[in-house]
Amino acid sequence: MYVLSFRPVCLVQGLLLTCSPKMNKISLYWCFLFLPLILNFSEANDEKVGNIYELKKGNFSVKLTNYGATVLSVVLPDKNGKLDDVVLGFESLKDYTNDSVYFGATVGRVANRIGGAEFTLNGHHYKLVPNDHGKNTLHGGSKGFSDVLWTVKHHIVDSHITFTYNSRDGEEGFPGDLSVSATYMFIEPHALAIKMEAKALTKATPVNLAHHTYWNLRGHASGDILSHKIHIFGSNITPVNDELIPTGDIAPVKGTPYDFLEPREIGSRINELPDGYDINYVLDPSSPEHLRKAAMLHDSFSGRKLELWTNQPGLQFYTSNMLDDVKGKGGFVYKKHAAVCLETQGFPDSVNHPNFPSQIVNPGDTYLHAMVYRFTAN
Repeated sequence: MYVLSFRPVCLVQGLLLTCSPKMNKISLYWCFLFLPLILNFSEANDEKVGNIYELKKGNFSVKLTNYGATVLSVVLPDKNGKLDDVVLGFESLKDYTNDSVYFGATVGRVANRIGGAEFTLNGHHYKLVPNDHGKNTLHGGSKGFSDVLWTVKHHIVDSHITFTYNSRDGEEGFPGDLSVSATYMFIEPHALAIKMEAKALTKATPVNLAHHTYWNLRGHASGDILSHKIHIFGSNITPVNDELIPTGDIAPVKGTPYDFLEPREIGSRINELPDGYDINYVLDPSSPEHLRKAAMLHDSFSGRKLELWTNQPGLQFYTSNMLDDVKGKGGFVYKKHAAVCLETQGFPDSVNHPNFPSQIVNPGDTYLHAMVYRFTAN
């Protein structure tokens, strides 16, 4: 059970939330309700590239597609009530089928990197599809969960949407059949919860699902995010080699360019790094019944603030270092550092580091990843 304090108790698609205005702790009581099958096709598109769906309540709206269970847009008011889309993305759904930057996607079966595109589990050696530096696996392989069509199970416009996907044994080299779901739901006037679940059906398998939205709180077409202030609730990182594969060490951030233990601008020490930030933070622990606070992101110009909670042990902080004149919505061209990704997750390459928290899900067991994004503006 995870508890989130907001306002009075509200019951939404498998979540019972108790809420208080201070929102320091998040209590999520999972109750797995049966909901009616309600499908609402907001826009019909070519079935090969998916359909568009919308969640909307008041002046808060989220558009998604079942291609990669992907977030297409998040529209929010700023401190003056002006609405902006605060996530990067493409102009058309077809562009997502050629996406190499994972805009808004649900990534898996194992998010982030697996060194050497291989691992050993229960005496069996598994070779995966390498798609990073020619020898490592990134975000599930060349055709991970971000590049498949998901099924829409439930959709209520002012409440939630649930996508499901059945991953077969051997897909991208991973063992066992896996039943996966991703639910996006409104839990406050300006709060979005995401619940990802995966059940191993036939074999033990690693599972590490992540949400890969690119955030720019000033607006997707506003330039870089170097003046955004960020506070990361992680006192340590998992250092990496030159191919961004973890060494297996855990290192403190205090006094380094990775130290965001107090809020400061993203760009304040970014020049001390080769390209920018792309590192996993070891999140500070919380009590077992509570979601842990992962990060706060704030843009002073718009007044928008994002607060993020999760039940996962890690947070990948990525400053879109690899964006290179990517043509996006409305023809706007996204450049390096145009956004920030805050990917709650298990540790990268955990399957090859026994000292990292395990990501192995055994047959009959269910993996659960919960995250809550709360938005304010002042």
